[in-house]
Formats: sequence, C-alpha cells, structure tokens
Amino acid sequence: MSDPFLGEIKMFAGDFAPRGYAFCTGQILPYNQNIALSSILRTTFGGDGRTTCGLPNFQGRSPIGTGVLDSSVFKLGEAKGTEQVTLGISNMPVHAHVLPPITVGASTLAATTDTPAPGICLGVANDGNGTKSNIYVDAKPSMNLARSLTTTETTGSSVPFDIRNPYLSISFIIALEGTFPMRG
Repeated sequence: MSDPFLGEIKMFAGDFAPRGYAFCTGQILPYNQNIALSSILRTTFGGDGRTTCGLPNFQGRSPIGTGVLDSSVFKLGEAKGTEQVTLGISNMPVHAHVLPPITVGASTLAATTDTPAPGICLGVANDGNGTKSNIYVDAKPSMNLARSLTTTETTGSSVPFDIRNPYLSISFIIALEGTFPMRG
C-alpha cells in the first residue's frame, strides 16, 4: 500500500489487517503506545484521552460525511441510526378503515331459486337439513337489512423489520503508522 497518513481509513477486501493497520471495529488502544494517532483521534471514537484512545467502529454501519444536510448536523464520530424499526400508528399517514353502509333488500316469502338474477332478491331459506337451499325469490323486497357504518378491527403484531439498503460487506482499516498529517 502507498504511504498513508496516520489515521487514514481505507476499505480493504482482505480478511486480515495489513501490517501497520488495524480493523475499524471500535477497539480501545493504549495511549502511550499510540501517542501520534491518539493526538489525531482524541476521544472522538472512545477512550478517555489520557490512557486510552478508541478506533472507529464500522461494524454494521455505513460511513457518512460530516457537515450539514437538510438541517441535520453530522458530527465527526457520531454514530446514529437503527437497523430495524417497528412501524407504529404514529408513523402511518392519517387514514381510516371504514366500511360503507350497505342495504340489502329481502323478502319475507319463501325462496324459490338458488341462482341470483336481475329482479330477484333474498328470500327466506326453507331447508334446515343440510341440503342445497333456495335463497332467492322473484318478488319485491318486503324488508331491508341494513348494516351501519363500521370500522375494521386492529390487526398486526408489531414485529420490527429491517431498513437496510442493499449492501456489500467489506473491511475498513485504519493506518496505525504513516505520515503525520499537517493542517493545511
């Protein structure tokens, strides 16, 4: 690898950290063995700043630049976000599940057919022994069966779901050795 800046982070496709690098997995390093690196990282990624300093942790996280975006401020070392969410009523748009009122015409006469057709309405079913019943009659409705306006019942089980974008896992490594970066 080219001569890196101390603290420079690179993506690496290997399953080992090359000499002079460490994986970015949030480990805490002793300050006295990493004085130059500790002066760059300070306590941004953990550690107490006197005896320890922390490395960034990219496990399960995506990198994002620092700065302001759409009135959100992203500070160096800030770890936010979640891998799963539970969609709740407060997250949903305002809406209602309402069944419209319906009116069904029915007759008090005995039914004469089991086939619906224009001009036919529900009649009194007259077979109670399990055989096919006639339920329609060729007559004008003599009564109306109305259902009132009703809302549906609550459903769901509040199981969290993943919100990750498509991803490809790769290692992030940080240079433990290299050129000390000068402010410019």
